[in-house]
Amino acid sequence: MACLKMRCIFIFLLVLGAICLYFSMNNLTPLKEEKFVFKKESGVFLQLPEIDCRQNPPFLVLLVTSSHRQAPARMAIRQTWGRANVVEGRQIKTFFLLGATATQHDMTAVSQEGQRHGDIIQKDFVDVYANLTLKTMMGMEWVHHFCPQAAFVMKTDSDMFVNVYYLTQLLLKKNRTTRFFTGFDITNGLPIRDKSSKWFVSKDEYPWDRYPPFCSGTGYVFSSDVASQVYDVSESVPFIKLEDVFVGLCLAKLNINLEELHSEQTFFPWRLSFSICRFHKIVTCHFIAPPELLVYWHALESSLGKKCPIILQNPKGKKSGTP
Repeated sequence: MACLKMRCIFIFLLVLGAICLYFSMNNLTPLKEEKFVFKKESGVFLQLPEIDCRQNPPFLVLLVTSSHRQAPARMAIRQTWGRANVVEGRQIKTFFLLGATATQHDMTAVSQEGQRHGDIIQKDFVDVYANLTLKTMMGMEWVHHFCPQAAFVMKTDSDMFVNVYYLTQLLLKKNRTTRFFTGFDITNGLPIRDKSSKWFVSKDEYPWDRYPPFCSGTGYVFSSDVASQVYDVSESVPFIKLEDVFVGLCLAKLNINLEELHSEQTFFPWRLSFSICRFHKIVTCHFIAPPELLVYWHALESSLGKKCPIILQNPKGKKSGTP
């Protein structure tokens, strides 16, 4: 009798365990299927720039992704295209986007730099490449909360040449103030599944075979209302570390199409050999070291107002004619 009772208890516990396991697995299933998501308003602002956009709204805000190691690049930008405060009678403002560093020494240095120049936007996420999307969304959040009065915003990197003179001229001619987004258009982009790649994206992060159209993160420009709209929908799209693709996913959700800024190519996500006439008619150029930036910018500013020969340009960015 005792043996039968023990056997019944054992069977009962076995069945109870199976039931618990079944329900626990069912409850875990949604967690397995849930995609990585961006959480709005996560993290704390460590630094904010000294600007009141309500009193004097800028025409163009330049947001430059940077890190504590890139102080020389920031100084070069401050002395070149980031120094141009007024173009075509319009106010231009440049700010640098940074995360938090691992050492107190670096944090102190960045804090002092921000106090000295008043142009750093910083949050408390770890400043690594994998968090570039967080850095870019921090910029969107800042525009949304603190500077929605700006007409246009540009996101770019610290190793870029940006011709703010030509960009301002083109934006004034475009005369678009809402739902506008432009840059170097990338269509039919494929996720890289090679784990050794810097741009690896897993199937869990992004299960689809193609990315929606997006603009190269080296430099894209948009009307300021887009910043708020992207920020609003950011929690509802798959979060991936490729910030330009992530923004493209948000634009697809919003049904905002990419547009051309000019009939000729003006955004170059690669390096171009320098000539004054060529750089007169570009908006961005990549892989420019700080010493080069200083030389190129001085040459460009010294030549403003001078006419250049006509330059023919093909879709690959290679040009013919007299440079």
